[in-house]
Amino acid sequence: MLQNIGIPGLILILIIALIVFGPSKLPEIGRAFGNTLREFKHSTKELMSDDKEEKKEKEKEEKQEKSI
Repeated sequence: MLQNIGIPGLILILIIALIVFGPSKLPEIGRAFGNTLREFKHSTKELMSDDKEEKKEKEKEEKQEKSI
């Protein structure tokens, strides 16, 4: 869906946002959006690394059980 917007669509969205929120609020909204994306990326990377660690631990336990 977002692939079909293009440059004119983005400009139109920015103009509408400027009219609705005003020029003083747009930087605040942009910062908040950026911080939210950064936290989301950090959380997903953390979850992925936790999953990898759990898999390694399970494999290690299985190898120990097989050797006994």
